[in-house]
Amino acid sequence: VQSMTFKPLYDNILIKRVAAEEKTKSGLLLPKSDQEKPQQGKVVAIGPGKLGKDGNYKGTTVSQGDTVLFGKYHSGENIDIDGTEHIIIKESELLAIISE
Repeated sequence: VQSMTFKPLYDNILIKRVAAEEKTKSGLLLPKSDQEKPQQGKVVAIGPGKLGKDGNYKGTTVSQGDTVLFGKYHSGENIDIDGTEHIIIKESELLAIISE
């Protein structure tokens, strides 16, 4: 996907993964094959939420710009947008909002 607007539907959340650690705590460089994909990222775009029985959308609990934590084995889709790895995941698969 290149240079396009991306608007998730329903309760889907578009997340830009944070960069994987390239070094160990002691300073050793890790080869790409040993770098574990991070389980957190920044919310880039959010859908309107779940559609309720009344026909109105029930909003999401996350906002654009939030840093979120998600499970290692999520059912979301990995997608490439302008050369950057993102995932699109259901809000229910998010585990937490991380704040400093």
